Amino acid sequence: MLLTHLSTIKKNKFFIYVAVSIAVIMLLLPFFSMGQDPTGAATGTIKDLGVDTLAATQDTALNKIVSTVNTIGNADGHNKIAINIMWTLITGFLVMFMQAGFAMVETGFTQKKNVAHTMLMNFLIYGIGMLGFWIIGFAIMFGGAINPATLGGAPGVVGHEITVHLFGHDFGISGAAGAFLSSKYYDVGVYTLFLFQMVFMDTTATIPTGSMAERWTLKSFVIYGFFISMFVYPLFGNWVWGGGWLSTLGANFGLGHGHVDFAGSSVVHMVGGVAALAGAKVIGPRIGKYGPNGEVNTIPGHNIPMAIIGTFILAFGWFGFNPGSTLAAGDFRVSIVAVNTMLASAAGAFAALLYMYARGQKADPGMVVNGMLAGLVAITAPCAFVTAISSVIIGAIAGLLVIFVYNFIDRKLKIDDPVGAFAVHGANGAWGVLSLGLFADGSYGDGWNGVAGPVKGLFYGDGKQFVAQLIGTITCFVFVYFVMYFFFKILNKIVPLRSKPEDEVNGLDIPETGVHGYVD
Repeated sequence: MLLTHLSTIKKNKFFIYVAVSIAVIMLLLPFFSMGQDPTGAATGTIKDLGVDTLAATQDTALNKIVSTVNTIGNADGHNKIAINIMWTLITGFLVMFMQAGFAMVETGFTQKKNVAHTMLMNFLIYGIGMLGFWIIGFAIMFGGAINPATLGGAPGVVGHEITVHLFGHDFGISGAAGAFLSSKYYDVGVYTLFLFQMVFMDTTATIPTGSMAERWTLKSFVIYGFFISMFVYPLFGNWVWGGGWLSTLGANFGLGHGHVDFAGSSVVHMVGGVAALAGAKVIGPRIGKYGPNGEVNTIPGHNIPMAIIGTFILAFGWFGFNPGSTLAAGDFRVSIVAVNTMLASAAGAFAALLYMYARGQKADPGMVVNGMLAGLVAITAPCAFVTAISSVIIGAIAGLLVIFVYNFIDRKLKIDDPVGAFAVHGANGAWGVLSLGLFADGSYGDGWNGVAGPVKGLFYGDGKQFVAQLIGTITCFVFVYFVMYFFFKILNKIVPLRSKPEDEVNGLDIPETGVHGYVD
């Protein structure tokens, strides 16, 4: 009887807590539903066409003409912003679909016994990352530049950047506006930016699921997902895209246009790749990967067709990734960006193939696939600033670099990375931003990061731009690697990173998910 009574009390307390929580949420709801421009009705005026509102005169007939011109101009300004918003949303949808590509590539390159586990990690990170970015990540990353002109937005949406003053200059280190997308930021322009940038963040967060696959516990993975989406990715992203200190190296110190990364070779891919390297180092190699005398044993993937289809999905999604980063359909550079993206991907795959033939090897589909992905990663930063020939060169070097780096990591450092996540995303993310500092031809980017004139690389007369790219690359590696390395070390003390040996040997599907990926 006593146990029954206690159980009843606990149940009643639970329902009381739920009722109180719902009441609090209902009371706070109005504060999260009042905004600047939630309908979009106030977004876009004649000013967005570069024309100020025409002033009235004393002449009645002339006033009618002025009024008509203002009306047409306001409609055109509104349509311009509407087109940019629709373009950005659609390209964001393409990037979101890349999550399916990552899931298929990583699952195809891993073993059959871990299919459900690998797929679930790639699925879960979408929702976990989104929530983390919504809670505070977006605010940290874009709180200082929350209302881009190309997406309109209401004048009342004001950002705030936390800065430190050093060497006579302000250094932005973190945004501080937009947490939870609260009522102050209930605006169509802000929401558009959130969606587009959220799916970029998810690309970063999903990369370590490949390097730590087949031995990572789901509980520790969930904690990781919130950490990288709320803090690590947003901080570096702020420094490059949110008005932070790397973006102002040009304005403050005359280093070109500061660290420039058009669509995320460093912000997205290098951050994810370096985090993947740190995680793989901490978690250790899979059982059987390395022999007692240091010999390297290949653990083949179970489904090459799945990996190749996933790569095609990723290549398709990259047309949202790179061209979408204009945030403006009216930016005619979109076509240059798209073609450069295609060419670099082709060059990467073909260079990897030629290298294997030159070494007397067969055409390993895994290396050809990674060659294409490496080309895509590398061209992501410079795609808007380089010619077609430069894109092919950048992609070809990436296709070779991915093989060299993968072999070095796998055979020399003895770090087990099942899908080559660091070689593809980390090394070639670095190569991408450095290549911009070499090949940017000065045909685009006037005013980028507040610096007059187009973006030029070393080969076109501006060696200082390469210095800015080098500073950003080193900063990314040092910051992300050490933060993520110590994060994984500490997390492992609290929630074990690695699955039990017997579970790893038998497969993680049943121990971690309770279901088989394949039912034979």
